[in-house]
Amino acid sequence: MSRATLLLLADGRFPAGGHAHSGGAEAAVKAGRIRDAATLEEFCRGRLHTAGLVSAALAAAVALGLDPAEADAAAEARTPVPALRATSRRLGRQFLRAARTVWPGPGLDALAAAFPRGAHQPVVLGVTARAAGLGPEDAAYIALYESVSGPATATVRLLGLDPFDATAVLARLAPALDETAGHATAAGHRARREGAGALPAASAPLLDIAAHQHAHWPVRLFAS
Repeated sequence: MSRATLLLLADGRFPAGGHAHSGGAEAAVKAGRIRDAATLEEFCRGRLHTAGLVSAALAAAVALGLDPAEADAAAEARTPVPALRATSRRLGRQFLRAARTVWPGPGLDALAAAFPRGAHQPVVLGVTARAAGLGPEDAAYIALYESVSGPATATVRLLGLDPFDATAVLARLAPALDETAGHATAAGHRARREGAGALPAASAPLLDIAAHQHAHWPVRLFAS
């Protein structure tokens, strides 16, 4: 495992398109659910244990060798809102484009051929982890970190939150992220043995409802 490669994929500057998405933070700010660092932490903690866990387990399972088509169908079933499905596939296309440039190889080429309109982002992450020589736990960590760092960064822009405070939120979430990465990796191993049905399906209905509403806003700062 290359720590430098892990850092590269977890870096928000990796050109995978994540900077244009708030992970639900924009809708939460407008609704008053995120008002300051404390409420940002609550939001991110909830996201970590729901959408983050599901994405991380999917990425870990694919990194272990779960068939990408099976994993993509599982991701689709676990994403009930059309707007979030479209977002995940859009991010998957962008991620795959970057990954094929950085780590060209048959696995990523086959994924692009199988999903010309884009696979779900966690599936692409799992295949990319394999291509880059990373393991399932690495893939889980990347997915989980993205699930909380995106909203934290977005909130700095949306609320004018002090970036030091936003970074402190991420630091306080580190133990929970470590624990969730372990759960996600274990779920990935189960799915590799038993099939995608063994993957977690944790849901966050308020995130889903807000995402549906956000997609119909006439003016918004972030794509999701």
